[in-house]
Amino acid sequence: MDFDEPIHGKPTGAASLVLELLDDLSVFELKERLEILQAEIARTEKAIESKEVGQSDADKLFR
Repeated sequence: MDFDEPIHGKPTGAASLVLELLDDLSVFELKERLEILQAEIARTEKAIESKEVGQSDADKLFR
């Protein structure tokens, strides 16, 4: 995803995060936001790993 390119249509989900203005947030709010986003990244990475394992198992089954 190139954040410098214009987004066509209304972004949804995680893509909408890049459009949120951060200027009016306090340092505390920014740190809190960062902590939440880092937790979401970790959760997403675990979901990817789980799906890759499942895909690998399925691939082995059909070989």
